[in-house]
Amino acid sequence: MRRAVQLLIIAVCAATLVLLGQGGPAPAADPVTCPPGQTPIGGTCYITITDPGSGGGAGGSDGGSDSGDGGTENVSNGPAVCRYGDLDVPCQAEGYVWNASRMCYSKVADPQPPTDDPIWGGRTEGVIIACTPPHCVVAGVGDDDCYNDLYWAAAAPGASGPSPRELADRAVDAMNLRAITIGIVPEPVTGSVGLVGMPTWMWAAEPSESSTGPITRSASAGGTTVTATGRLDRIMWSMGDGSTPIACGAGTPYADSYGRASSPDCGHHYTEQGRYTVTATSSWTVEWSGGGQSGSIPLQFVDSAQITMGEAQVLVQ
Repeated sequence: MRRAVQLLIIAVCAATLVLLGQGGPAPAADPVTCPPGQTPIGGTCYITITDPGSGGGAGGSDGGSDSGDGGTENVSNGPAVCRYGDLDVPCQAEGYVWNASRMCYSKVADPQPPTDDPIWGGRTEGVIIACTPPHCVVAGVGDDDCYNDLYWAAAAPGASGPSPRELADRAVDAMNLRAITIGIVPEPVTGSVGLVGMPTWMWAAEPSESSTGPITRSASAGGTTVTATGRLDRIMWSMGDGSTPIACGAGTPYADSYGRASSPDCGHHYTEQGRYTVTATSSWTVEWSGGGQSGSIPLQFVDSAQITMGEAQVLVQ
């Protein structure tokens, strides 16, 4: 249901244009290099917001309702830039939030219509949102008359509960990820001594989906579900003797039948006797998606153990 407020709103729009600056889109800048997931257009890195094709467009006459106020967004580092036709517009401006499905800026209508107004559709919960054309909020995107379309939504723009990223964090918490339990020979116990020059084996003991993966968990709120999958990328072993850290997978557990053989995938040789603190750093990547967004979360977990290396003594009589 269009609530046109012609003359007064036109005056407000003119003032807004003066405050925000006149003119069309900024001229193209020199080519730029954008982070993964962003597209360079005219010297600016864009995060694409796509129109899911639902809901009425701004300027419709039937009002309607919305369960959310955003389009599909690919999340990466840096501020989001929304698209209006061939132009870029800020995703938030002057207290408004960009609504990609309706192609307008939205915020809670003030004052709210009375609850017996048909715009509520008989509902007693939720909020009525004012949908304002972009040229009434941001300069340089048109010069048509200003007006507000009203529609019902379950919650205010940007206030509908946890964000998809926050749900991703909840899913990660549910994984209970942890450092590996260090498996190593010689064993890190009193009385166990390895021999200098003999192979040292390292591995992830007692592997589980929380220590070596992969693992998948989901979290939901307000009709949005985010699914996250964590995978162990590598385990970096620092052997405590100044040597270069060793990158391994889960490794191979040692068995007596291997004798003096070297580990096939994760081993080391010490050249001097002594006590060494061995540190295993597990690096994970959690990929998540849901609520029209996706992203990755890098994580690290660290554990350490102390081993003893000695030299074989030859007794000559």
